[in-house]
Amino acid sequence: MKEEREEVEVSGYKDYVAGLLAGVSIVVVGHPFDTVKVKLQKHNTEAHGIKYKNGLHCAARILSNEGVRGLYRGATSSFIGVSFESSLLFAMYSQTKRSLQYQRRLQRSDPDPLVIIPSAAAGGAMISFVLCPSELVKCRMQVQGTDSLIPKSSRYSGPLDCAVRTIKTEGVSGIFRGGVATLFRESLGNAMFFSVYENVRHLMHSKLKSASHDHKGMTDIGIGILSGGLGGVAFWSTVLPLDVAKTIIQTDPDRSGTRNPFRVLHSVYRRAGIRGYYAGLGPTILRAFPANAAAIVTWEFAMKILGIRHD
Repeated sequence: MKEEREEVEVSGYKDYVAGLLAGVSIVVVGHPFDTVKVKLQKHNTEAHGIKYKNGLHCAARILSNEGVRGLYRGATSSFIGVSFESSLLFAMYSQTKRSLQYQRRLQRSDPDPLVIIPSAAAGGAMISFVLCPSELVKCRMQVQGTDSLIPKSSRYSGPLDCAVRTIKTEGVSGIFRGGVATLFRESLGNAMFFSVYENVRHLMHSKLKSASHDHKGMTDIGIGILSGGLGGVAFWSTVLPLDVAKTIIQTDPDRSGTRNPFRVLHSVYRRAGIRGYYAGLGPTILRAFPANAAAIVTWEFAMKILGIRHD
């Protein structure tokens, strides 16, 4: 029993390491797209200020005014937040999935939605409490750059300054502004992400069983790219309206403004119609495939190196 317990503890530790590395990959590949997405969600749903024609127009303005550095505005909080939340998400998903499979004594080889969906939703709900503060800081840093209506005297000097000033002016609850929207987004989105990932992965492996052993490594990478990328697209296609609401709530300078994501979406609909729900769709989808493909390839490679079994 003692040996089994030590094995579980070691496996748990490795699960967190693999997830952390996946998070680093997401930020490196995806943050520039995320900056464009946040700006589109902020500016194109407001009654006043500049409106971007599309993601390319937004990115071009950022590059011309701030250079490449502008696309990575707020990346420090993302590296901290996303790496930590990915560590928790992938570890919790893997461990909950193994636990449910054991409890159900599964003999089936194909993905079981009664295992995948609760494991992913539980992991998503848990990380929302970590992700919300880091995303609030990230979003507030991102929207104060190019074309911002925020006076320079009121802008934050960095992520730490943003976090400290938010707590001073809004209290501890202020740093968790947008928490409900984040909770819904992460629970629903990750249930969709892992469902698509597991099913595409299973389908591709079953179709490519005859692949040469010499090319198995490249085959696994290819499957990881496709399954992870499609999972990311499914995630954001499903929950982008909730993400729009979260961005508006977190960047609203009015401390008395509503934090109810559904009331915010109703307001967005009155100003911009259904199109407002999908502000930032272009850069979001462009980011979703490569960022999540990189995350899955990194995660699976890390598990292989660390000796973690991945069914």
